[in-house]
Amino acid sequence: MKVSIYYLPSVGSRAEIEKVMSGLRGDLYTKMLVELGEQARLADELGYDSISFTEHHFHIEGFELSNNPVLLDLFVGMQTKRIRVGQLGIVLPAQNPIRVAEDIAMLDHMTGGRANAGFARGYQRRWVDVMAQQTHGIHGALPHQHDAVDEANRAAFEECYRIIKRAWTEDLLEVDGRYWRVPAGETPWTLEATQRYGAGVENGVVRQVGVVPKPVQKPHPPIFQPFASSERSIRWCAEEGVTAILPPLHPKLERALFALYAEVSGRPQGDGIGVLRDVIIADSDEQAQRLWADSGAFCGAAWFEPFGFAKGLADPDGGDAPDLFESGLALVGSPDTVTRQLEHLLARLPAQWLFAWTYNALIPHAALMKSIEFFQTVVIPRVS
Repeated sequence: MKVSIYYLPSVGSRAEIEKVMSGLRGDLYTKMLVELGEQARLADELGYDSISFTEHHFHIEGFELSNNPVLLDLFVGMQTKRIRVGQLGIVLPAQNPIRVAEDIAMLDHMTGGRANAGFARGYQRRWVDVMAQQTHGIHGALPHQHDAVDEANRAAFEECYRIIKRAWTEDLLEVDGRYWRVPAGETPWTLEATQRYGAGVENGVVRQVGVVPKPVQKPHPPIFQPFASSERSIRWCAEEGVTAILPPLHPKLERALFALYAEVSGRPQGDGIGVLRDVIIADSDEQAQRLWADSGAFCGAAWFEPFGFAKGLADPDGGDAPDLFESGLALVGSPDTVTRQLEHLLARLPAQWLFAWTYNALIPHAALMKSIEFFQTVVIPRVS
């Protein structure tokens, strides 16, 4: 099992967030970067596989100040030697796919081939509606909600994904899509240098463009999708060879989605699929639970439940949600307790990947450094 550290980079503790508008405080953002660098260097030394950042905008509340995950990847990549860097993920319906392809290829070169690529659909309408306003009315799509907004969002996501892969693997590109045209129209181009040294021009008109640089990794960096929770998303990931990362879901739903991925992909169950989990380890269960109360529990109730993420924890047959800790849906406690939780999780789900949600800033830096070290040096060796 590969372990990645996952960040939705918060600025400020719970107390600082509750003072209101902590996202506007530059001192907290600077502190976050300093601590993030130290945590990344420790993770690199300890042997974590990768580190991943989300994409969100306008978060004055203090949660998830991660408006450019590729820049955060580069920030981490320049301070580390071996850990891979990625995104979970870039929200494609709100992006120009050509720029995404260029940025990740540049990141791959600048980190010596350590880039991962993660692509998401986007659910927060406050920012997706603003950032995607020129992309033909694309909006954020809420989890577990299937309507016209969801369909348009998915169509834009899949078109952008196809363009990015072609931009990475084809010397010259032309696209006639629903949302994007490349070239954009009858663009005149009579530059003699292109005739001599380039390509893509016919009779003085641009017919194709070449997206450069190409990634170091061939045919392209590994691709991930967070946080797939529907049969349609899992089926798409399996067909495309994309690693699907599940959010915490009821065990019945998790088992069904793992089985579906294996069936569609033809790969062994668990191959190509992983899970997201809160990971908080302290000297005692009581200490870890106190840290979780001010991080995972606080953040979940204030920020994620209103968007509908808790619906996936409900028993699909009408029962109650399971206990998060007994079922391995959250890994919180002493090293011994978290070892038992992780063993229970892996006994029922052969996950290839585990993305460990760190709750930086909401957990004090020293405590988080200790948790990162405990997980990799004590817990993981016990279950490997």
